[in-house]
Amino acid sequence: MKEKIYTIPVTEAFEQDSECPVCLLEKKLEAEYTDYYLGPALMEADCRIETNKKGFCRRHFEMMYNRQENRLGLALETDTHLKEQLKRLKEFEKGISDAAKSSKPTGSIISAFTGMRLSKNRGDGSAVTGLIDMLAELEKSCTVCDRLSSTMDRYMDVIMYLWSKEDDFRKLFSAKKGFCLIHMRMMAEASVKYLKPHESAEFVELLFKQQVENLERIEKELDWFAKKFDYRYNDSPWGNSRDALPRGIQKLKGFCDLK
Repeated sequence: MKEKIYTIPVTEAFEQDSECPVCLLEKKLEAEYTDYYLGPALMEADCRIETNKKGFCRRHFEMMYNRQENRLGLALETDTHLKEQLKRLKEFEKGISDAAKSSKPTGSIISAFTGMRLSKNRGDGSAVTGLIDMLAELEKSCTVCDRLSSTMDRYMDVIMYLWSKEDDFRKLFSAKKGFCLIHMRMMAEASVKYLKPHESAEFVELLFKQQVENLERIEKELDWFAKKFDYRYNDSPWGNSRDALPRGIQKLKGFCDLK
């Protein structure tokens, strides 16, 4: 297999024994990006503009806080992110106040309903709708997630390229224990995006068979893991089922930091 700089991370991950080599890629990237945003990014103006706007999701806030490595840096990023969101929130202040005033009942039930109808027609609720939309957008935004998504898409492109051009990689791919369902979906999407139609159809067929075979393997191991809690199976060997539960969870949801 001809190695190139951009293919090395992919081939290294696929050469390891795991339930999902793409999870290994994502885990390594995630660690690199959390290191970056706790270190060099603090001094880069463009990065601070981005973190001020997007912040981090719950998972990545947890990861960076629990690292216990740069509380000051995380505090500075969190502080400026909060300031940015306060500024955005205050832009809705007048509209929300006006909406509250315009929706007050004027006495009777009939006039109250009429007033509510008129306020909706006047668009007084637009500030509330805008606030809800802004909060929903913020809830989903994360600097690390966005960067991960962009890089993982490039890795999907590399996987499709190697699978279509390199026989050695195709053999390596076929010898894997399948993938998590998240990355199965990502690779199926990538095959449509990056491969020719007949190549995509062939890839998805092989991926599907490989996935079903390995999900059945995990299910049997999980079933045996559960049976081992029955006294009747005390003297039976564990086989490969001791760690079947965390591997089963990974197969369903991707890499999880299970303790």
